[in-house]
Amino acid sequence: MKSLNFANGDQLAAIGLGTWKSKPGEVKKAIKTALNAGYKHIDCAAIYGNEQEIGEAFNEVFSEGKIKREDIWITSKLWNNAHLKDDVAPALENTLKDLQLDYLDLYLIHWPVAFKPNVQMPDGPQDYLTPQEAPIHETWEAMVELKKQGKVKHIGVSNFSTKKLDELLDKTSEIPEMNQVELHPLLQQNDLFEYCAEKGIHLTGYSPLGSGDRSEGMKQEDEPNMLENDTIKSIAHKHQATPGQVLIAWSAHRGTAVIPKSTNEGRIKENLAASDAVFFDKEDLKKLAEMDRHYRYVTGKFYQVPEKGYPNIYDE
Repeated sequence: MKSLNFANGDQLAAIGLGTWKSKPGEVKKAIKTALNAGYKHIDCAAIYGNEQEIGEAFNEVFSEGKIKREDIWITSKLWNNAHLKDDVAPALENTLKDLQLDYLDLYLIHWPVAFKPNVQMPDGPQDYLTPQEAPIHETWEAMVELKKQGKVKHIGVSNFSTKKLDELLDKTSEIPEMNQVELHPLLQQNDLFEYCAEKGIHLTGYSPLGSGDRSEGMKQEDEPNMLENDTIKSIAHKHQATPGQVLIAWSAHRGTAVIPKSTNEGRIKENLAASDAVFFDKEDLKKLAEMDRHYRYVTGKFYQVPEKGYPNIYDE
């Protein structure tokens, strides 16, 4: 298993289990299956609405003693309604309580967007705080404080463009250690990839398989299905692997982390084996590179509120 190395010597397993859209009643079993199958990396978030059940799984698995808490990398994310500096620490405490943990390995600012406190999802512009009302660098400094206190080992961001990273770096001496963004062969984000490599910021790719199970309201017309893509299928056939394994292995080969979501036992194990199942040759990599068309499944348009200072989340 490939891993990402951090300045303090910590290592993050490249392939983790994502939990976005993992339903209550299913996610607990999925976590236990993943941990017992050898996963060392679990990605969570408060807004996913399933951290309490994930916490039950952690508690049961760690209590058995075969798998130690310190051997598992657990990530969670600060939701958009807790960006005011005094709200950051309480949000983390809620996540730690739900996950039944004493600390997180990684805590991320989920989106570069701020809602008013107590607004879970906005109904309109009135539910947002402007970047001036909730400066992202103040949110970040509160994250830095959590790291100093030892409540989180590493801190980072999610869905940040190079522009937003530049703006943050101008106002802090603590560089984000991770940026979690959408990454797959149709959205390779080479400029962001090179920028983060240059700055020493790791990348984690979400929606690596195209997130086909997200709600219809989030989907666009005629979305491409990467699992049915001819290039992906031909490479999979060549290596006697599945299309999903090719997509996951592509991220790991690139040197990023990747967090495919599944609650299916067979698929969970299959995903973990991806980087050992597929070893790309030059021809494979050339074909994969040619797939890039900057296609986003998660468009971010749901957070485009120009009158509140959010004209385009990805600055494109």
